[in-house]
Amino acid sequence: MGGDLSQRLVPDDLWAMVEPVLPSFRSRPQGGGTAPIDQRAVFTAVVYVLTSGCAWRYLPPTFGVSPVTAHRRFSVWTASGVWRQLHRVVLDEIGARGGLDWSSVIVDAASVRAKKGGPLTGPNPVDRGKAGSKLHVLTDAQGLPVVVGVSAANVNDVQSLRPLILGIPAVRSRRGPRRRHPNKVRADKAYHSR
Repeated sequence: MGGDLSQRLVPDDLWAMVEPVLPSFRSRPQGGGTAPIDQRAVFTAVVYVLTSGCAWRYLPPTFGVSPVTAHRRFSVWTASGVWRQLHRVVLDEIGARGGLDWSSVIVDAASVRAKKGGPLTGPNPVDRGKAGSKLHVLTDAQGLPVVVGVSAANVNDVQSLRPLILGIPAVRSRRGPRRRHPNKVRADKAYHSR
């Protein structure tokens, strides 16, 4: 794979945060003498798929990882909570550098279609009652995602506000104790309630 693309997708400083979070991976005991695949190459392939919108089956061979392997690792990492752990590590790093703006947090939601259904879906009132979910995001004042939540599309936004606020993690700060309380919370009228 071109080193330039790899460095753009997963620069060395990001990889230094990612590597300790990834669980060790043992190859399947199916025989054959295949060498273990480089974790960074697999992670870079996964980042490519997630950021480009490319279907797994169309993963370019230049990554040196089969689409099946990339998807399998993505599934294992998802089930083991890697993305949540990585999010916390990145927030701590940004917080330690003084990069989080706690002057206010901003909350909003977007409805998405959920064609396959699931426990966090419901009839979407803005999409003719088709199954959908709402993605609720709480960001710092500069738009950096701090907490993400999912609810059924027919759940009132105000019901998601409290879990989002309580879900703000205690993040390292440049000096002093960890911080989790913003100065203000900003949200549209959908979140308004006593």
